[in-house]
Parts: sequence; structure tokens; C-alpha cells
Amino acid sequence: MKIDPSSPRGLPAQIADAIRDSIVEGRLIVDERLPSEAELAEQFDVSRPTIREALKRLAAQSLIRTTRGAFGGAFVNRLSYEEAYAQQITTATLLLSMNGVAFETACEARYALERACAPLAAERRTPDQLATMRAEIHRQGQPGLTDEAFCASDVAFHRALVDAAANPVLSYQLAGAVEAMQPLMNMITFTARSRERIGALHTRLADAIEAQDGAQAAQILSALEAYTLELGQSVRAARAARAETR
Repeated sequence: MKIDPSSPRGLPAQIADAIRDSIVEGRLIVDERLPSEAELAEQFDVSRPTIREALKRLAAQSLIRTTRGAFGGAFVNRLSYEEAYAQQITTATLLLSMNGVAFETACEARYALERACAPLAAERRTPDQLATMRAEIHRQGQPGLTDEAFCASDVAFHRALVDAAANPVLSYQLAGAVEAMQPLMNMITFTARSRERIGALHTRLADAIEAQDGAQAAQILSALEAYTLELGQSVRAARAARAETR
């Protein structure tokens, strides 16, 4: 594990990367104790505060855990899918917001990924997942529901559909798509969307999943994508018209 003192990335970041690579490559295994701060400082030829900063970075990524006491120290953590979801959502949200991803690009990616889940969800859905989808449809039809609450319900509905695929790898990959892209699309289109139309499409989608008709579910997701794109275009056109009148 070598580092470059002249690199602009900084020593803590390089050390954290080196240790992370050892974990990913299996040279450090789950529950294995890392060398002490003093040993790591000697190994990398840096100060102990630099090592502490590197370990903080690894802990923030849930790659290690630290314990106190005579038998304490830093240990390789077993990263759970639940912990990874949060990191995936944060990363996807930052990428979308910082890089100005086009509405159409986000929409295309989000629905393409979810359509991949549709056949599996139709085959494997549980009564609880169906109940969640139905409950969110009911919630979306409630009078007085705020736009923020409708958006949260929309995300919960599609999260239940993704989870119904019973594939944790797919669920992880879709965490950013559903919980980062979907709110972004909702924020852009909320002024123009018809809750009744969305509710009707959600109802048809839940019906297809319950009937274990994956092909029909995929078609309904395509209809949702088309409607979302239509909304995005209408919102942009309305904004452009207002700008011309100023």
C-alpha cells in the first residue's frame, strides 16, 4: 500500500483508498482487525492524526467500525445493503444536481431500470408489498395531500415495486433511480401533473403486478415514462412563455 506525498488528493484520502482497496480485494476480510494507528503511521510514514483522518473516511463509508477498550480498535465492517442504499441515494442525488443531468436523460434511465424489475416483481411479489402499493395509491387520492407528501408516496409506491423483485443487487442499483431521480422529476412536474391520471396508472400497475403479468407492468411503466416526459415538456414550454412576456 503506497501513497504519493506530492499528490493533490491529500494523504488521508490516499491512505483511505489504499485500505479500501485491501478490503475490496480480500486482503483484509470482514471482522479482521486493522493494524493499530501507530503501526499504520509507521507503515505509511505519516503522523497518527493523518491515520485518524483516513480511518474517519473509511468509517463514513461504513467500511470499518471502531470499538474502545483493551480488545478494541478498527475492524473491517460487513457492509449491508441497507447501509449501501443511503450512500447510493446520496451519490445519485449529488451527481444529478451538480452535473445538470437533462430531465429526459434522468427519465430514460429511471424507467429503463424499473422496467427491468417488472417481470421479477410480478413473479415474486408478496402480499405485504402489494398492500404497500395499494396503500400508497389510496394515500395519493386523499384530498388535501401536499405536493411533498404526494412525492413521498410516489417514491414509496415505486420502492415497493422494486423491492418486490426480491433481488438486493437490483434494489441497490435502483435506490438512486427511484429515491433520487423520482423526486427530481416530481419537483419539475408537480405543477402540471394530474394526480388522478398518475393514480390510475399506479392502479393499473399494481393490478398487473398482482396478476403476475410482467409484460403488462412494463408497458404501464412505459406509459408513465411517456406521461412524465410530456409533463416535463409542458412545464418547460410554460416557463419559456412566461420569460418571453417579461
